[in-house]
Amino acid sequence: MKKIVVLGSTGSIGRQTLEVINRWPEEFKIVGLAAGGNWQLLAEQIRQFRPDAAVLAGEQELRSLRDALNPAETPDLAWGKYGLEDLARLPQADIVVVAVTGATGIYPTIAAISAGKVVALANKETLVAAGHLVMDLVDRKKTALLPIDSEHSAIWQCLAGQANSAVEKIILTASGGPFRNLSLKEMENVTVAMALCHPNWQMGNKITIDSATLMNKGLEIIEAKWLFGVSYEQIEVVVHPQSIIHSAVEFLDGSVIAQMGLPDMRLAIQYALTYPERRPGNRPGLKLTGLHSLTFEEPDMKKFPSLKLAIDAGKAGGTMPAVLNAANEIAVSSFLEGKLSFRAIPAVVSAVMEKHRIINRPGLEEIMEADRWARKTGADLGKSLI
Repeated sequence: MKKIVVLGSTGSIGRQTLEVINRWPEEFKIVGLAAGGNWQLLAEQIRQFRPDAAVLAGEQELRSLRDALNPAETPDLAWGKYGLEDLARLPQADIVVVAVTGATGIYPTIAAISAGKVVALANKETLVAAGHLVMDLVDRKKTALLPIDSEHSAIWQCLAGQANSAVEKIILTASGGPFRNLSLKEMENVTVAMALCHPNWQMGNKITIDSATLMNKGLEIIEAKWLFGVSYEQIEVVVHPQSIIHSAVEFLDGSVIAQMGLPDMRLAIQYALTYPERRPGNRPGLKLTGLHSLTFEEPDMKKFPSLKLAIDAGKAGGTMPAVLNAANEIAVSSFLEGKLSFRAIPAVVSAVMEKHRIINRPGLEEIMEADRWARKTGADLGKSLI
């Protein structure tokens, strides 16, 4: 039986992870859960899964959680950054699912890897901001970092049994988001409600906005570089509106292997948790005869400049990817609050990047300082665009 810690258990990926685990009670046991501020849902999850330990972001939320639970069902409780790191190092855990959002995911990911845990990673910011530190640590600790993103899971599956030296390029597919067919003029009138209506996937608000700007795909390029040890020149983004091919790999001999399936995050989650084996799914499989067409096109970087910003940041390296990510988080947050227009999101990110002086091969504290600087600078610049 694999013992699992889920960080971010009340978010979209966390809830779907628990759904997958709940189907296989003889295979998995939840030993730890962590959430942000949603103590009510965390209380329900604790009653259902009876973990050994649970963590919330704030002390007040922890008090509310403690009051809501009967003593007999109350696990060890903690709060804050250090509580999250301790949970990631929980001695009895085999796998730590990192599904928290934002740069806060870097610390528990490093804590889990340092403790020799297998990490199933759904947090983009960890590899975007600190990819060199994380992958070096994975190598030193001789553990595994398993991707939960559908695109990176697809690449991982396509590479099974293949040497990295056989790879010509990685093909990351993107749905194109809800505004693929809008003109630049029409995109000036995009509202929050419009941006949150993704055509294919059900996700949290932040990642849904990133998908609408194509920043999500840019972050995935940086992740792929670290996960699979390829150069940026070997990564290509292709818009595939149907979201049936989740990504593909082209090999030196010209062969292309693609991973296909219905757009459902639970497929990637289940594969990471059951690896190296597979288990039956509980959703209908893909019927090829039901597919009328699969189409592909190049991304329009003039309409979606966030994608180019991410590529530029990745190639610049050092602290620049952390700055890109932090500035984007601030800009997306301002957009969701109605303080910034949709098209101003990449404008803020670009302006912050232009002001940044890169530190090469940064340590963790230098990365987090760059993150803090970018958030403050982005917030200040955003105010000038209101």
